[in-house]
Amino acid sequence: MYAIIKTGGKQYRVEEGQIIKIEKLSAEEGENVEFDQILAVSDDNGLKAGSPMIEGASVKGKVIDQGKNKKIVVFKYKPKIRYRKKTGHRQPYTRVLIEDINA
Repeated sequence: MYAIIKTGGKQYRVEEGQIIKIEKLSAEEGENVEFDQILAVSDDNGLKAGSPMIEGASVKGKVIDQGKNKKIVVFKYKPKIRYRKKTGHRQPYTRVLIEDINA
């Protein structure tokens, strides 16, 4: 059984027991979270797709940790005029363990 959820402007295919890395949520470590924007659910009866969301469906998970990804280097450069600018960025993330899918 799997579900397709929408969070942080992205879509994820999740299964029970799976650990996913998503955009940062405002939840502490060990706290339970619930995703209510479910686009599709697949089980033994087949695929059930919403238009655009499935009413009454939810996915429950538990926050494992918060962190930051590897640094991405942003380098701006213009030839022949001595313009160089180097900056970096580390995107924050939340790691979530999917515990239950309610269709």
